[in-house]
Amino acid sequence: MEETSGLDVLIYSDEVRIATPEDIREWELETASQLSLPFPRLFVALYPYNPAAMSPNYETAAEELPFVPGQIIKVVGDKDSDGFYYGESGGLSGYVPSNMVAEIPVDDEYLRHLLMQQGFLPVDHTGMCLTPDLSDTASIPEDVVVRRMVALFEYDPWESSPNMDSEAELGFRAGDIIYVFGDMDQDGFYYGDLHGRRGLVPSNFLQPLPWN
Repeated sequence: MEETSGLDVLIYSDEVRIATPEDIREWELETASQLSLPFPRLFVALYPYNPAAMSPNYETAAEELPFVPGQIIKVVGDKDSDGFYYGESGGLSGYVPSNMVAEIPVDDEYLRHLLMQQGFLPVDHTGMCLTPDLSDTASIPEDVVVRRMVALFEYDPWESSPNMDSEAELGFRAGDIIYVFGDMDQDGFYYGDLHGRRGLVPSNFLQPLPWN
């Protein structure tokens, strides 16, 4: 709809006409409803899920969404009383068990768009999110806070590091689960663990991944 000389006009492919008050009200309602739609939350599948074989709800299994580890699922709204979200992925939609997925809290709109377009994050071949081996605590204070993060991009220290001592850094792939110890340093790096390997990891390549 455009405004010309104080009049609102509707432009269609085959005609142009002056908008009536009813047209304006309908357009305003449609615009308001679009603006009020929440952004979808992004989740990554942690385990394979086949509703026909695994669903606890035999009668409604056909309404649930199947997925494989690493698949990105778009969710709108909160989980229901049975612990299921309603999500969409790969052109399919259905209910998603909350204990089989983890949210990726992406605030940056470009990263959100990139992940939604990508549709998948590579994961460890087991399909599991492995916990770090904390037996080697020589360099880790006892009261350190351990956080879980997911890599959004591939990182090769030898090619991308801004630091001279890149051998102290960890390389990783998009989708790797990295456990970081404590806060990031003044250069924007965490000290992290990836499958038993430890080193510095750039914070701008990671996003927090909740434990639950």
